[in-house]
Amino acid sequence: MNEVNDYPRPSVTVDLVIFTIAEDDLKVLLIRRGGEPFAGKWALPGGFVGIDESLETAAARELQEEAGVTNIYLEQLYTFGDPGRDPRGRVISVAYFALIDAEQQRIVASTDATDAAWYSVFDRRTGAKLAFDHRKILEYAVWRLRNKIEWTTVGYELLPKKFTLSELQRVYEIILQRPVDKRNFRKKVIGQGRIRELNETRNDGAHRPARLYSFRKG
Repeated sequence: MNEVNDYPRPSVTVDLVIFTIAEDDLKVLLIRRGGEPFAGKWALPGGFVGIDESLETAAARELQEEAGVTNIYLEQLYTFGDPGRDPRGRVISVAYFALIDAEQQRIVASTDATDAAWYSVFDRRTGAKLAFDHRKILEYAVWRLRNKIEWTTVGYELLPKKFTLSELQRVYEIILQRPVDKRNFRKKVIGQGRIRELNETRNDGAHRPARLYSFRKG
């Protein structure tokens, strides 16, 4: 029987795709690398998994160390293991993604990142500037998000605690990059029973006050 030491030992990293809605756009959190390889290039936050760390612990640690982001739910996305994806050697990456309200997080670059910022997902220049195979990871994460938003409540994570149906609809339109029929959308989301109508309204200008809702958890 072969022993574990008979096989080469690849390294394992975690890469993090963090989305938010800002300036009427879907954006991803990127960090500028401070060291080689790809020093000075933009990349997804991430790093190597410690020998005594779980994947989830490493993901949370790297996000805090590189971008100052804490206390968010990370969902495992996919594993990327092309042999030539990292010039440092055989490195397998487990990717995670999450959605956050950008106003609730103070993005601060630290450790091996020299800068951290939000970039538009739909700007072609964003993917072109990424190090490693992070463009491929980002594209897969966007594809997954678009699929999940059609049948899950993931869109609510991009909203404040109190929101209007128009704000919720706009989140869907930004992610899907197409208009959503107002009447059918409202009928669908109300029928799902996952939002609660509040006895509150918001006045956003010339239009009549809009009813506020909150997400019903559980």
